[in-house]
Amino acid sequence: MVLVFAESHRGQFKKASLEAVTYGRKSADIMGSECIALTLGPVNDAGTLGTFGAHKVINIADASLGQLDGQVYASVIADVARQHGAKLIVLSHTSAGKSVAGRLAVKLDAGIASGINSLPAVNGGAVSVSKSVFSGKAIASYELSGTVNVVTLMGNAVKPETMGSPVSVDNQSVTVPASRIRVKSARTQEGIVPLPEAEIVVSAGRGMKDPSNWGIVEELAGELGATTACSRPVADSHWRPHHEHVGQTGIAIRPNLYIAIGISGAIQHLAGVNNSKTIVVINKDPEAPFFKAADYGVVGDLFEVVPRLTEAIRKFKS
Repeated sequence: MVLVFAESHRGQFKKASLEAVTYGRKSADIMGSECIALTLGPVNDAGTLGTFGAHKVINIADASLGQLDGQVYASVIADVARQHGAKLIVLSHTSAGKSVAGRLAVKLDAGIASGINSLPAVNGGAVSVSKSVFSGKAIASYELSGTVNVVTLMGNAVKPETMGSPVSVDNQSVTVPASRIRVKSARTQEGIVPLPEAEIVVSAGRGMKDPSNWGIVEELAGELGATTACSRPVADSHWRPHHEHVGQTGIAIRPNLYIAIGISGAIQHLAGVNNSKTIVVINKDPEAPFFKAADYGVVGDLFEVVPRLTEAIRKFKS
């Protein structure tokens, strides 16, 4: 059986959770088993996970699970995995998933592979998966031979697919350990698609010259329905908030489209974005290192190119 932990935030499922459920269903089909989705805490419409491939949905509705505690979550997921004889456990490669996966593998004495981007191949009792390594320059294959195996799935590695219909929810009860964490306050960014989940990202660097010029970047992002991002020097200079910093020391992303404006393309930045499916670079320096990694490049003054690109997209949409 394949068990998928479907994360939720304020009762709503994240895109990464829908990707994980679709991945879990496809993995279950390969393994000749069923896919069970597990939700923790109060959630809305958990049965809709059946639409994305879950044969069954289990909800542990304990209110204390509304706040992430990696140790508690790992204990609860491990209990459910044992009860249902899970052979493969799938989590999203998010901050929550990474917090839980290692602890879960220890509790179950399981094999583990993090940040995978491929469906499993089954060879006897072993499961093989692959992931990007060396900042996306190579692909490594891992064979997991544990009785139980845990994997975390990279964002945008699998597209959520409609593979079934809503199912009933089994409100199961398990012993929930007391959390040692007390949250006094939490601040979250609202109203935008989080960078790890974004399919289109428009990013800019020091070539913008001044934070007051950022309007042309936001206008382009608005026309594309994209999330904005920036390079580390921009965040360090407080031109943009740190949650927009992408790169080796920031957030690693893999959108379908990444547009880099006025960013030279230092190796530290490339390490966090070179798994993007399509990269477009706009820079006036034809020798900028980023052009070597780009699928498409525009050599020109960004203050001329970006507004014209935005206008062209606006006309195309109309």
